[in-house]
Amino acid sequence: MPTEAHAQRIDPRPQRALRLAFGTAACLAASFGLALPIPFLPPVLTLFLLAMRNQPLPLKASLGLAVLAAVTTGGGLLLIPLLRYYPASGVLLVALCLFLCFGYALHGGNSLVSTFLTIGLTLVSAAGATAFALALTVIEALVKGLLLTSLAVLLGHWLFPEPAGLAGPPARPLPAPDEAVWIALRATLVVIPTFLLALIDPANYMPLVMKAVSLGQQVCGTSARDAGRELLGSTLLGGLLAVCFWSALSLFPHLWMFFLWTLLFVLLLARRFHRLNDTRQTPGFWLNSAVTLIILLGQSVQDSAAGKDVYTAFAVRMGLFVAVTLYACAAVYLIDLRRPISAT
Repeated sequence: MPTEAHAQRIDPRPQRALRLAFGTAACLAASFGLALPIPFLPPVLTLFLLAMRNQPLPLKASLGLAVLAAVTTGGGLLLIPLLRYYPASGVLLVALCLFLCFGYALHGGNSLVSTFLTIGLTLVSAAGATAFALALTVIEALVKGLLLTSLAVLLGHWLFPEPAGLAGPPARPLPAPDEAVWIALRATLVVIPTFLLALIDPANYMPLVMKAVSLGQQVCGTSARDAGRELLGSTLLGGLLAVCFWSALSLFPHLWMFFLWTLLFVLLLARRFHRLNDTRQTPGFWLNSAVTLIILLGQSVQDSAAGKDVYTAFAVRMGLFVAVTLYACAAVYLIDLRRPISAT
């Protein structure tokens, strides 16, 4: 049995990279194989969960995810009447809730809970403002997605467990209270415009909301100086990988090949996320690239199944992703530019 000193010498990063890649690929294959609503949502949730947490979910935490889904969907449903009959007040209330979600994580709260709340709040309320049936579809997707995510995470930790006796990660440094307010504000401003677009056409702009939520999370750890390289670079890399992935998958389109190609591409990003390969980019850069890859691929597969022009739809969607990312870069720069003026 390995001693604690021996466990400290074991490098857990290869196991974590394999767990991240396998869990995400397995969840994606199961989501599309079971024809779940919004099939790209469960693998994105799995990606976030495995990236933010290196320990398996205990039973209590798994039940907590179910409670979190209920709270998230319930909050989104309560906002629907406001968005329909008092849209200005409804949008301001959504913005306030997003600000509180980002602020909760920046003040030491669970980042995973903040991410799930942000996703549920934006998707459910935007869908319900157009059609209540669409909101129910989103709720179904969230509940089934969280259930599938829990199973994928459990399978990933069973196949690639953490070394026994490994010390927990050090506590992440927290920004000063006044700095946390500014960071939460700029993250909120990144998400709100895509939320407004989703109010107009939630069925088509839902992937854009997911992209904006990912950018909002990334903005929380990005400075104005690095915003362009971090946000735009990761988006462009995700799009390039999606093109390469689709070209490879087109050679033999099958669910098993979908799983294997996802395993390979996410593993390449996971190795850099966990610093197994030398890189100057932050972990958030590689995580956002993986999120962009999964969203673009998921939508392309759905477009192909529906008989749409995949390449035209991809070009339009990628253009929107780049536009949202450029807006995020501008928001980070302008908010930080005005910060000293407001502070005086």
